[in-house]
Amino acid sequence: MNFLSKNIKHLRTLKGLTQEQFAQELSVSRSRISSYEENRAVPPIDFLLLLSDFFEVSIDILVKNDLSSATDINFLKIGDKRLLFPITVDSENEDLIEVIPVEASAGYLRGYSDPEYIEHLNKIKLPFLPTGTHRAFPIKGDSMLPVKSGSYIVARFIDDIRNLKSGRTYIVLTLNDGIVYKRVFDKLEEHNMLLLVSDNKKYDPYYVPSEEVLELWEFTCSINTQEYDEHELKISSIASMLTQLGVELKELEKSVN
Repeated sequence: MNFLSKNIKHLRTLKGLTQEQFAQELSVSRSRISSYEENRAVPPIDFLLLLSDFFEVSIDILVKNDLSSATDINFLKIGDKRLLFPITVDSENEDLIEVIPVEASAGYLRGYSDPEYIEHLNKIKLPFLPTGTHRAFPIKGDSMLPVKSGSYIVARFIDDIRNLKSGRTYIVLTLNDGIVYKRVFDKLEEHNMLLLVSDNKKYDPYYVPSEEVLELWEFTCSINTQEYDEHELKISSIASMLTQLGVELKELEKSVN
């Protein structure tokens, strides 16, 4: 369903703007705003880009999600769990990403839904990132080798758990475990759960009920903070590990199907 017309009107109202004032902000006529809000016309892509920049919300979110329950333009709640914060930009209007510090990662479970907490996180600029809202999360432990403890995973926010791409790696914020980085398999239809699997075979896979998943972030890139040892860079060792992992995952999927 397309929620664009409803969202334009609601977000404009949250900004405290009349149609006339909003039209002036975007340098268009009031009648044009009216036609979009009343769903009498479909905005062209250049106008969608204007809306996205003005409200600091992606075009995809503006079109696909009902934002009418939002009461604060800086804190949009999608559905009953999914939380979306506008993308932060610097003085040159380039996207910034928030960095969750290692010492504060335990507190993210309490602060992920607090706009003030998010606002005070340190921010960095990574110009090569694709579109979307990104955040950098610290990794602890060796469950996702070759990603080392102390590395950061930069990941893109997924607003709907049903958009999960089974078998890819995600940062998952769960009610009981806080931040975890795992390879995630979609078991929603069979069990209403996600299957979380470590790439390090020492760790057992486990299920998480969908209602305990508070946020889902898809892997974009990793930032290592330690130098690799020579033995860790041997292609044969890495290839062997990946081959073994593939065999194990196939066996695991057979056992849960």
